Amino acid sequence: MENKGKDIWDKLDIVFKPLNGLLTALAVGLLGYYTSNLLRQRETRETNERIYTQLMSSREQAESALRKDMFVSIIQSFLRPDSGGLEDRMLNLELLAYNFHESLNLKPLFVHLNKQITASSDPSKAEYFNRLNSVARQITTKEMVLLEQVGRKFSRTVDFDKFRANPGGLELDQETLTLDGTEREFMLSVLEVDPKRRELTMEFGVRTPKESPIVRRLTFHVSYFDFPMIDNTRLSRDQRAAVVMNEFGEGGADLTLVYFPGSYASLKEKVSYDEVVEKLRVLSEPGR
Repeated sequence: MENKGKDIWDKLDIVFKPLNGLLTALAVGLLGYYTSNLLRQRETRETNERIYTQLMSSREQAESALRKDMFVSIIQSFLRPDSGGLEDRMLNLELLAYNFHESLNLKPLFVHLNKQITASSDPSKAEYFNRLNSVARQITTKEMVLLEQVGRKFSRTVDFDKFRANPGGLELDQETLTLDGTEREFMLSVLEVDPKRRELTMEFGVRTPKESPIVRRLTFHVSYFDFPMIDNTRLSRDQRAAVVMNEFGEGGADLTLVYFPGSYASLKEKVSYDEVVEKLRVLSEPGR
């Protein structure tokens, strides 16, 4: 019985030894194929990513070069003594406004062209006034659509009869807004009204209760030519606030204050080192 048992195990050993070797070789082969396939897919993905990056970089460089050439050409047209008539100036301003409103303070050009239209004897000057204001309001609306999505806002109506009844200035209702955990109290007062220029002189006040009881105040002008991404007030924690004019009529004006993150401000603005350190400190706070 012992010999018979040994014979059976010997036979099984003879059968399974080659099978074990075959299975091992098969496993090694499959592992090698799988690894090779993964490496090949990774190389293909990296190649595609590199090509895509190069294409996007080339596209951005081409677009930047085109915008630069366009900008230089339009600016030179404003600086030339013979800069053409109102139609040419209006067209150049429209090109600048629609393409560079996020990176340039265009208010001086709007004001300058507004003065030129006022002094002009062109029979179509009323049409140019409407066109100029329409461009400004379109740019403001475009910027506000973006800023309202990432920030907070409130609107106020200025009644000119109430303003005239308050020679010292008309205080508008205070509002409290919270953005990214920072609560601020905003105060607006109307100091002067210029119907001819459709402009208000205002006092802006802001207080951050958790930081300081002091109200920070400043005086500024607001008209159709003030765009929120450019004409805004820096606040702590890399935040901004801007006041825009929506409407200006005979009886009053409609205003909106928008409170938004500083990362959405004009491209021309540089973040200070203090703001960077403050932002890092806020992000490291518990619960962030």
